[in-house]
Amino acid sequence: MLAAPMAAIHITDIESAINWWRERQPSPDGLRACDEVLALAEVYALMVYHHEADCDEATMPAAALAAWLAWYATTPDAPCIAICSTSQGDAECKGCGRSFEEVRHWQAYSPAQKRMVWRRITMEARAWRFNRYAERARLASGVDHPPADSFGSGAAT
Repeated sequence: MLAAPMAAIHITDIESAINWWRERQPSPDGLRACDEVLALAEVYALMVYHHEADCDEATMPAAALAAWLAWYATTPDAPCIAICSTSQGDAECKGCGRSFEEVRHWQAYSPAQKRMVWRRITMEARAWRFNRYAERARLASGVDHPPADSFGSGAAT
């Protein structure tokens, strides 16, 4: 059985959460950010200082984790596009790009584990979610350019 992905939060998700909070609770005086931004910014700054791309979900300060989880709740949960080839025996779903084990255990994954899978399948961009299906959806909607962020976070990836 494939082990669940390590519970780590990527720096781009921290940045997306910071930007989401800045938009949600802008600074009233242009000097002091809200508490959620400050908590996330401390984690972000330490990650940059230590040249780390991921932070451990389990050791993240409580205030920063709570702020990140609030942002996370606004993102899509599962990458499923209702074209599941793992049910037909494929090791990797052609629709969303998750492995059979990831699909099977998705509900048990923590938010950070889910975001790590989202990041991987987005970066690989092999699944129909990111090519054939996305192209058809864009053509059907009359939009002729890709979405700014197909990762679901609002951040550039």
